Amino acid sequence: MFAAYAARIDRDQPLNGLELGERPEPEARPGWTTVTVKAASLNHHDLWSLRGVGLPEEKLPMILGCDAAGIDEDGNEVVLHSVIGQTGHGVGPDEPRSILTERYQGTFAERVSVPRWNVLPKPKELSFEEAACLPTAWLTAYRMLFTNAGVRPGDSVLVQGAGGGVATAAIALGKAAGLRVFATSRDEAKRKRAVELGAVEAFAPGARLPQRVDAVIETVGAATWSHSVKSLRPGGTLVISGATSGDRPAHAELTRIFFLELKVVGSTMGSKDELEDLLSFCAATGVRPVIDEVLPLDRAREGFEKIASGELFGKVVLTTS
Repeated sequence: MFAAYAARIDRDQPLNGLELGERPEPEARPGWTTVTVKAASLNHHDLWSLRGVGLPEEKLPMILGCDAAGIDEDGNEVVLHSVIGQTGHGVGPDEPRSILTERYQGTFAERVSVPRWNVLPKPKELSFEEAACLPTAWLTAYRMLFTNAGVRPGDSVLVQGAGGGVATAAIALGKAAGLRVFATSRDEAKRKRAVELGAVEAFAPGARLPQRVDAVIETVGAATWSHSVKSLRPGGTLVISGATSGDRPAHAELTRIFFLELKVVGSTMGSKDELEDLLSFCAATGVRPVIDEVLPLDRAREGFEKIASGELFGKVVLTTS
């Protein structure tokens, strides 16, 4: 079957390790099922995998891709939950939790095998392309906002780095949930898109906000960390799920954190129950993932180049037909 896969690790030039071509069909395993992939979305995780983050060389070659929507063996339209081993279903009780392609072949292929427990029904209201955007970036944003930040309708939120998959999801979800959303981006066009998506206002990084916010959604890391901390009201919450600009800020703002009793919460992915809630939320409210571009699988390299350059707003989706 045709697939996009990591053939080698290159930490400095990750796309050098990306190959497109034929790979073996998924292996049958007890408790697992094979899904025919209709659409799969790219994440920064796929680029990090090509750098060897979470993907050891002994696991190569590895088909990339964590997110997919498709058709199961019984003909049902389904969405995959990409956290494997969360409950032990299909892997045994002693296997640690991992994201799909850290241990098993991924979704950038015509077919993928996952534990049966990891398959959820796709709402009829969502297209395959829309549903394929939800299991990583959108689920991460959903958990950041509603589980770890604990925000409620009427609360205010700052989303750093508008344009990325998680940040875009946080703006759209926040708007749909009745939050007052502010956003930042270095790019004027992305700031305009953020407002169109539902942000009250969008600013250049580091700009003073009209008010201090209840929560900050942080995926940028070092470049925006100080601004994130300074933007919080006393007792506010900073939720971080990534550090695309690096994980060592010049100033950690520790004095401000303890003096204002701020909360800093790490967040990674989300649970199957949260994905089920997210699917229902999107179906019920009409909020839909922002898709930057849909490409056929054989043009996957173009999608990876977009992720690497940051020249996108929303998600890149790969289709198999």
